[in-house]
Amino acid sequence: MALTEKLGWGLSGLFGLFMLGASVTPKLTAMAAANEALVALGWQGAPLLLIGVLELLGTMLYLLPATGVLGAALMMAIFGGAIATNLHGNAPLYSHTLFSVYLGIIMWGGLILRDPRIRAVFPLVR
Repeated sequence: MALTEKLGWGLSGLFGLFMLGASVTPKLTAMAAANEALVALGWQGAPLLLIGVLELLGTMLYLLPATGVLGAALMMAIFGGAIATNLHGNAPLYSHTLFSVYLGIIMWGGLILRDPRIRAVFPLVR
């Protein structure tokens, strides 16, 4: 395995661990902090379980080599919703609203580095 692929899997693994630990688990276990965060952004009665399941599905699809691009596309849709929610709730721009952009960069960076088929389409790294 080439160094770029190892780095890609490292980034992908970090992304997956973050999503599972910091986003999916609080929603699937109905932690008060997950609900409170969405209520503070103006989303009363948010469907935490549904959001958590969609995030879990997207993360798992992303981590599987055969479905990585599909998972990344689904996660970007979720990130778009998070950005819109943070904008609606007047959350701080750089630390909260753009956090999904930062995650998307790490996620796509990991996918580009680990998958030579993606690098053939987006030749950013050789």
